[in-house]
Amino acid sequence: MTVPTYLGNPGSDPNADAYARAGVDLAARGDLVNRIKEVASRASRPEVLSGVGPFGGLFKLGQYREPVLASSTDGVGTKLRIAMLMGRYDTVGQDLVNHCVNDILCTGAEPLFFLDYIGTSDLSAEHKLQLLDGMTRACEAHNCALIGGETADMPDIYASGDFDLVGFIVGVVEREHVIDGSKIRDGDLLLALPSTGLHTNGYTLVRKIFSIGTGGDPDADRAALNTIVPGLEETLGEALLAVHRPYLADLKPVLTRLHGVAHITGGGLTDNVPRILPDGLAARFDRAAWRVPALFAHIQERGGISDADMFHTFNMGLGIVLAVAPGDAKSIAAQLPDAMLVGRVVRQSDQRRVIIE
Repeated sequence: MTVPTYLGNPGSDPNADAYARAGVDLAARGDLVNRIKEVASRASRPEVLSGVGPFGGLFKLGQYREPVLASSTDGVGTKLRIAMLMGRYDTVGQDLVNHCVNDILCTGAEPLFFLDYIGTSDLSAEHKLQLLDGMTRACEAHNCALIGGETADMPDIYASGDFDLVGFIVGVVEREHVIDGSKIRDGDLLLALPSTGLHTNGYTLVRKIFSIGTGGDPDADRAALNTIVPGLEETLGEALLAVHRPYLADLKPVLTRLHGVAHITGGGLTDNVPRILPDGLAARFDRAAWRVPALFAHIQERGGISDADMFHTFNMGLGIVLAVAPGDAKSIAAQLPDAMLVGRVVRQSDQRRVIIE
């Protein structure tokens, strides 16, 4: 049977590689998919019926009495620009998974499976695999299956070397153990676990303050990233690429005793804590209860940023905030070695849902 030339018969058509010349190499893409399958196979679970490769991943839900699925999607933001300048691609893969795991953890859910999206123009296969390796390592740590994803080559959409990274996660929690903030009461205490830095938020402001990755000289960008942060024994680049801390392993033993969980992401304490508070309640934080890390102090001083803007943009050293009954606070904190008592829930007396004093 003769294959028409418009189907791209590689044996007779001199233009069979036209798509590759246009910027999308299907042969290289097929080879990459096979390599991705090998990497992703490290992060699997017995419930996975089909992983990377088919048009859709299949996952058999296990034995639950009344399962509630929890889902979330997010990206890493312009932290990617720091990774590009430093030539480090595995850490942002970990960031992506950990951020998504923390988001569904706020509902009490544990992760089941994860999918990713990488959009790029000419990111090398090795760099793509480094992204996948980071995601796989994080998924392995959370017993979360990396069940599939998409790598899209889109010349003329992304500039050379640029890429975007997005994650999608599905988890499960028994209905009776769903955490939705409805149990939070006036007088509940607020515990917090420390962050490991900026996590994945505030990077656009930081890059503007330090003139990094804003269209200037890449060599000057790298020089700025190699400066030592006052009060830290590491460079600005190392501090900015610190991996977003996951909290699943820490909180798993106490999840059923928590009244509310707030992941402190974009919007800082100001915007994220009110997301779990019932109407009529506010959160009062004692600034003396924790030491704001040196990285945030350096950013604030260098940028001349007000306290209000800092707490509205960054996590300020608190990665996750927990609302707990006063009678449970001591025993819960005993199971969380680095937990800090940072405030309490109070009745709302004005427009503020978060008071930081």
